[in-house]
Amino acid sequence: RYINTMFREYAMLNVTNAEGVQLQAKLFRGFADPARLSILQVLQSGPLTVTEIVAATGMSQSNTSNHLGCLRDCGLVAAEQQGRYVTYRLSDDRVGDLLVLAGSLLADVARGVYDCTRYTNSFQSEKVSVK
Repeated sequence: RYINTMFREYAMLNVTNAEGVQLQAKLFRGFADPARLSILQVLQSGPLTVTEIVAATGMSQSNTSNHLGCLRDCGLVAAEQQGRYVTYRLSDDRVGDLLVLAGSLLADVARGVYDCTRYTNSFQSEKVSVK
């Protein structure tokens, strides 16, 4: 708990220096991977087991578990043992708030993001209509 508080204060106070910027960029990497983003989005509806996340995302069980481990290690999701199952949830309401805010922002800047030649990924190779 103390370490989380210490890092929170560090990140909030130092986002303008090089280390703070790097830490913030590392946070956003958790959201940048399409698989991890899919997991975070499905967890917005509430806690789910790995099996439920697999069904909702269409990812394999091993891929889902791997990404959940990353998200858990980075503090974006929390895991709780419930009998034979482990349920995963967003670790903080602000993770969901950030996803909602990102969706709202994207609604306004989607054309620019889609057309951006500096960010490349498989999305741009797909035929997707963005108005």
